[in-house]
Amino acid sequence: MARVEPLAVPETVSRRGWAFWLRRYPTVAAGLVILGLMVAIAIAAPWIAGVDPSQINPRNRLKPPSSAHWFGTDHLGRDVFARTIYGTRVSLFVGFAVALLSTTIGLVIGLVSGFLRRLDAVVMRVMDGLMAIPAILLAIAMIALSRASIRTVIIAITIPEIPRVVRLVRGVVLTLREQLFVDAAVSLGAGLTRILAVHIMPNTVAPLVVQATYVCASAIIIEAILSFLGAGTPPDIPSWGNMMAEGRTYVLVGWWLLLFPGLFLSLVVLAVNLLGDGLRETLDPRLRRGARTL
Repeated sequence: MARVEPLAVPETVSRRGWAFWLRRYPTVAAGLVILGLMVAIAIAAPWIAGVDPSQINPRNRLKPPSSAHWFGTDHLGRDVFARTIYGTRVSLFVGFAVALLSTTIGLVIGLVSGFLRRLDAVVMRVMDGLMAIPAILLAIAMIALSRASIRTVIIAITIPEIPRVVRLVRGVVLTLREQLFVDAAVSLGAGLTRILAVHIMPNTVAPLVVQATYVCASAIIIEAILSFLGAGTPPDIPSWGNMMAEGRTYVLVGWWLLLFPGLFLSLVVLAVNLLGDGLRETLDPRLRRGARTL
């Protein structure tokens, strides 16, 4: 019985090593370096920051960047550098959590919906309804019914992202279910779970990984927007959105209050997008063939 092999690492990796592969796909290398640096900063935040990000010192309020406070201080005298470093944890945690949850749930629903024709119409109409719900409005409604928390933000962002993953996986499954190797597996008595897990799911890995990076970047931006609007993480948690929301009032006398959180937010989103674009070029066979002909 013919069987499609799972996604393989590009041939250049095994032939010439990882260094050559990274030189051939510089966007992947750039995204990995920046994102790896941000992850390291998030893990080592207590040692890098040096001070408590919530420590208030009114005597040092709105101090410009200096050797004592690298990124200056805010209107309460809190160290902006420490708060920016700790904000990395919030943004990366939300982005990774939303990407993991939405891709996992979307993968399962997309596999079942694409393979079982009877469920396809019903499931996709439900997905269409979920896509009509803006993440920002959903988060505001959920916070109004409960309370502001990181968990609420993750759930509110994940729900509208699931249908996008479902549509992607469903499109791949609709193409694969008509292939001969699937018919051969059915004729040999393979069950639904085995067909989906062994013969179809490996072919969804490449587009799913790329989609996960875009979901992660989108989630980080939406979390910052929600926090900026006061509908995201609680104000006592240092996040980049909260910092920019508090600093907008004092931007004329404290430009650093918006500059440094916004810069870190841009770097993280840029790194994730670079990684996603690079992975798409690396994992898509058609793009790899086009690159060789240039």
